[in-house]
Amino acid sequence: MFYKLKEDIAAVRERDPAARSFLEIMLLYPGLRAVRMHRRAHWFYMHNMRFLARWISQRTVRKTGIEIHPGATLGRRLFIDHGTGVVIGETTEIGDDVTIYQGVTLGGTGKDTGKRHPTVGNGVMIGAGAKLLGPFKVGDRAKIAAGALVLRAIPPDSTAVGVPARVVRRNGRRIEPFDQMNIPDPVQHEICQLQRRVHRMEREIAVVSSELHEGGTGI
Repeated sequence: MFYKLKEDIAAVRERDPAARSFLEIMLLYPGLRAVRMHRRAHWFYMHNMRFLARWISQRTVRKTGIEIHPGATLGRRLFIDHGTGVVIGETTEIGDDVTIYQGVTLGGTGKDTGKRHPTVGNGVMIGAGAKLLGPFKVGDRAKIAAGALVLRAIPPDSTAVGVPARVVRRNGRRIEPFDQMNIPDPVQHEICQLQRRVHRMEREIAVVSSELHEGGTGI
């Protein structure tokens, strides 16, 4: 347990430039506290002490603003940055070295039973306010942009943006792990294409109207 704690603290120091000391991370980072409390809740959950597990998880919500169902499976070195409003559902599975920002939801889409929450691969970054809903897989090292709504599987080494989210490839160029700003926007791209089509149609209509007007004048 102490080794895992050291790993978690090292992960925070590596990924958060605002982290200044071991003591600050240990005492003042709600994401770290939520992960530590979840590990206790998950142990009770797996040993069929469900009420005690839920009691710990609800106590975690009150103290940190982060809700992690005790049935969720979390990998090593998970970093929940800021964390307010993060919700992680019961059948969620999260791999190692994952980074989650505030306002993220890993949820289901209804009252289905069985596996109903996402599976998140290793090294994934999920931007602020992103919503992942359903029992799909997010591949290793994928990036989910801030505010994205993800409803289907995301391949490894790719970036998903928009509502609903679309996969955007970066021509083989490496995307910096925590860059939530410099991400191409496929919605804006589609809007630009539509604008070009409208302008082209307007020019064609103007030409046809001019020809009809000239023809009518000649008669």
